[in-house]
Amino acid sequence: MKKTLVSLVLFSLLGFASYSYLQETPKPNVVIFFVDDLGYADLGSFGNPYIRTPHLDRMAMEGQRWTDFYVSAPVCSPSRGSLMTGQVPVRSGLYGERIHVLFPNDQYGMPQSAFTMAEAVKSAGYSTGIFGKWHLGDAPDTFPTRHGFDYWFGVPYSNDMNSLGSLDMTEVYRLRAAGRDAEASAGFANLYGYFRDPKVEYWDSPLWRSQKNDNGFEDAVIEQPINQHTLTKRITEEAVQFIEDNADTPFLAYIPHSMPHLPLFASDDFDGTSLRGPYGDVVEELDWSVGQVRAALERLGLAENTLVIFTSDNGPWQEANIEYSGSAGLLRGSKGSTWEGGVREPTIFWWPGKIQPGTISDIGSTMDVYATVLALSGVVSPNAVDGYSLAPTLFEGEPTARNEMPYYQRGILKAYRQGRYKIHFYDARVDEALDQPMLFDLMNDIGEVRDIARDNPDIVAQLTAAAEAYRQSVPVAEPIFDMRLRDAGL
Repeated sequence: MKKTLVSLVLFSLLGFASYSYLQETPKPNVVIFFVDDLGYADLGSFGNPYIRTPHLDRMAMEGQRWTDFYVSAPVCSPSRGSLMTGQVPVRSGLYGERIHVLFPNDQYGMPQSAFTMAEAVKSAGYSTGIFGKWHLGDAPDTFPTRHGFDYWFGVPYSNDMNSLGSLDMTEVYRLRAAGRDAEASAGFANLYGYFRDPKVEYWDSPLWRSQKNDNGFEDAVIEQPINQHTLTKRITEEAVQFIEDNADTPFLAYIPHSMPHLPLFASDDFDGTSLRGPYGDVVEELDWSVGQVRAALERLGLAENTLVIFTSDNGPWQEANIEYSGSAGLLRGSKGSTWEGGVREPTIFWWPGKIQPGTISDIGSTMDVYATVLALSGVVSPNAVDGYSLAPTLFEGEPTARNEMPYYQRGILKAYRQGRYKIHFYDARVDEALDQPMLFDLMNDIGEVRDIARDNPDIVAQLTAAAEAYRQSVPVAEPIFDMRLRDAGL
């Protein structure tokens, strides 16, 4: 019988020493691709007939393709926080009840109390680099280099932020508190229009280079506004250079690309080349990026000692523009919702000669990635961890320890999965409780179309009790994303 999430997992290394992969190789390198707003059905290996992703498809064939893999939240910042800390958002505080993600000019972000994945592997002798979008704070003390990364080349938040005419988020809430809703919305009025014909000058976001040195930290804005046409290419080049520079030491290369979050920008080599239009262009360039990194690992003789993971931070942003956003395929819903389309992600694990190839339909989560990386690097977190190591499944073909998945949004436990069944307690997009829970059998109804709650009162009662026990077991931290409003008296 599988363990449940009702009792918190404080994983250890006990038993892992018996696995041959730890005995035969030194500490493995880790490469994590964490792309932005990719849909469940946007890769060839996950069923897309028009977007060409040969590099990812090859990795899916040679490694493991996970069909039931989840993020902890359906939007950027809390999802990224869980990958970095191994904790559900309400435990770490990386969530908001009013503000759903972090915005520019915020003084808050990744808390000092966190024990990030980068800090963990750094303590085990790893070199650590991040190449791309952080979105866990844009104040210097929240930069990734203050939380375990040696080097950062990338963007502090989403590529649609700092758009022309946009208001500071605190000012937006100040206007709303004064009943001036029209003025509060005016700053966002042109945003969706910008997506249809994006220009570099429409967004004034900075591109940072930050690194640790003997005197502390060196932070510099190297471009503002960012030429987003070349962003994917430059992130890839920086990541490859980092791998080349650290080929003789274990390393963590975290590559959270800004694309395919709207606005869509591709380089000249990919612009206008995909059957899927602008969205396909950027996804195919992301596939090229994966191919470049994999080729570097193979050229340097590192592939056989490197775990590569590819997934996304949440589902496609269909509310903004369905023509230019991704597809969740058979899944219901998209970014911002706790339907499967908002939180179930196309996920691939690749490690030649170590991972047992195949398709895995057990439940997995980005919080489990944290637990797995720490286990492989020989580190135990001093903080509570809401994940399980995936090593037994990756290397020994054993079932995963995870049999349940909580679905949080804005600090609310809105839905809960146990085995094949998923129960919804709230409307999937708004914070309104349902009069009666909805129940779905995901194995028979992946699209969450047929509510079977009325015919299965015993299962409803079982999942309701399990979800409530889980909710009661997790301490709730103050929502960090709302602190700017607290400080402003709003």
